[in-house]
Amino acid sequence: MQFDTKIAVVIRSDLEVWQKLNVASFLAGGIAASFPECIGENYEDGSGTKYLSLIGQPILIYGADRAQLSRALERALARDVKPALYTEDMFKTTHDAANREVVRAVARSELNLVGLAFRAERKVVDKILDGLKFHT
Repeated sequence: MQFDTKIAVVIRSDLEVWQKLNVASFLAGGIAASFPECIGENYEDGSGTKYLSLIGQPILIYGADRAQLSRALERALARDVKPALYTEDMFKTTHDAANREVVRAVARSELNLVGLAFRAERKVVDKILDGLKFHT
């Protein structure tokens, strides 16, 4: 199935594995919260056990360094695509309000980005992520 939109998560390649998983989870949650239309139907197994819904289209995961993350952020904003973001300072907090405070305390050009997520038209996301490779 071909989707008109693309969901992409970009994660800084030099993070610890637990950090990458944490960032990917938070960023996917940001996409789900901002685009409820991307959520599929609930699941049910053959025994009738019900399960929660998932995002109904693939999420492509890319790797990047700090400069590539900053470039992707600027490209997204220039195309009126609002990303979800995660900064290194957010690893030191323990709740959502504190996360927002550590982001608010830093100018955009100084953000220590560790992850971004986007959902937009396929071609727009491709332009934002031009040159990035899938995370390995």
